[in-house]
Amino acid sequence: MPKVSIISVNYNQAAVTVELLESIKRLTFKDLEVIIVDNASKDDPSAALLASYPSVKFIKSAENLGFAGGNNLGINASSGEYLFFINNDAEIVEGTIEQLLALFERVPGLGVVSPKLCYYTPDEAVDTIQYVGTTEVSTFTGRNRTIGEREEDRGQYVVAKPTAYAHGAAMMIPRSAIDKVGKMPEEFFLYYEELDWCAQFRRAGYQIYIEPNALVYHKESLSVGKLSALKTYYINRNRIYFMRRNKSKLAFFIFSTYLFLLVIPKHALSFIVKRQWQHLDVFLKAIRWNYGGLDAAKTPFRPVSVAANTRKIGV
Repeated sequence: MPKVSIISVNYNQAAVTVELLESIKRLTFKDLEVIIVDNASKDDPSAALLASYPSVKFIKSAENLGFAGGNNLGINASSGEYLFFINNDAEIVEGTIEQLLALFERVPGLGVVSPKLCYYTPDEAVDTIQYVGTTEVSTFTGRNRTIGEREEDRGQYVVAKPTAYAHGAAMMIPRSAIDKVGKMPEEFFLYYEELDWCAQFRRAGYQIYIEPNALVYHKESLSVGKLSALKTYYINRNRIYFMRRNKSKLAFFIFSTYLFLLVIPKHALSFIVKRQWQHLDVFLKAIRWNYGGLDAAKTPFRPVSVAANTRKIGV
């Protein structure tokens, strides 16, 4: 078996990261390199984690580099032939590494593969699926659909097959493919970065797959809340930015027409009615970042400041 580097990013969630490391300790796959990147957490967890997990590589970033930037630090420090990116609020099931590696042997030109993701509900008798693939991002709406989401896992997904995009919470990529395509795009900071990366892999001739026989449990409840202003900003800003980078001029014009005629008025009115002024402010900032005379492909990236809303980068 080739060497696999497991890379995860921690941000103010040391206890959750410990649960991931414990799940890795239970794996029988031995040729693993585990790398934890701390994205400038308020309290540095490195000393405590190193004391309990001396074989793990810990990297302390001086600033919060976002999901992509943190993972790219991990790439720089890794030595595995395959890199497995995993959220720190996830737990890996025995056999997952082997199943993913086996798929690379069977599928020529495979660039990225994700395991099946299920919500972490240890008290439930039946697993609930979060992800077994996605559809393409629509040219009209700029949205896509996650296959299998919220379904009970009754064994209905058992065949590995191509998918439009991998899931950033868990995905394996050969180092050779990253060397060809480049590292994760850091301009996004948060949300849509794995979709953009997958689009780059496909343009380079690689296939994207889902392997439902491999399984990771994801504690999604630890992610940004549904009403987070931080999420409002980056979801909307990066949705537009993704379309700018990956669609034709005609497709982007169609999407922009839909955005300005329907999405912007609807969202703005909703925020006003609910008196969610901070959400309205960051929503309009997200629009201006893409359309307000800025060339988003050339303008230096600076994350928005939403001091009242913090999150664990890596979801």
